[in-house]
Amino acid sequence: MNRLPSLLALALLLPAMAAADPTVYKVDADHSGINFKIRHFVSNVSGRFRDFDGVIRYDKQNPAASSVELTVRAASIDTASNDRDEDLRSKNFFEVAKYPTLTFTSTRVVPKDADTLEVTGNLTMHGVTREITFPVQLLGTVAVPGSEKAGFEATFTVNRKEFGINWNNILDSGPVLGDEVRVTIEVEANRVGAGR
Repeated sequence: MNRLPSLLALALLLPAMAAADPTVYKVDADHSGINFKIRHFVSNVSGRFRDFDGVIRYDKQNPAASSVELTVRAASIDTASNDRDEDLRSKNFFEVAKYPTLTFTSTRVVPKDADTLEVTGNLTMHGVTREITFPVQLLGTVAVPGSEKAGFEATFTVNRKEFGINWNNILDSGPVLGDEVRVTIEVEANRVGAGR
């Protein structure tokens, strides 16, 4: 009979022990990229954001408990053309003085298969917040001295006009700039507090 309280305590403790917290990874911006393409006349113009950070909480045992937060500095836009970049920072497009950051915060993660998560969350750009959903590919994890790295990749499309970025010029041949922006995010992230 004296063992009963101990057995009850152990039974209550086991579920808590099994439900480990998600592993926290910090985005390594030096080995990651946020890139985009948009149609210009009949071809594509590419660009990237150079300044960003984020945190990924990934639960291998229960992927639905995972989450992601990402912040991008709008002024860091880089299309390899100084004049074009200044225009993109202006009121014609991102208005970086008024809206200095783009952010994404996940609200739901659904595992689709062993290597794919469907991530839903709120994207805020140009002062407008909209819910988007996109697939994230799990590229794996690897142990490194004193830590662990994880890789993730996502590609999706957003309509810039849904975020109030409306500038265009209509010529006889049609609009200069497309509405759809194809975004590719490639992330290498370092585990937080992974001392060995």
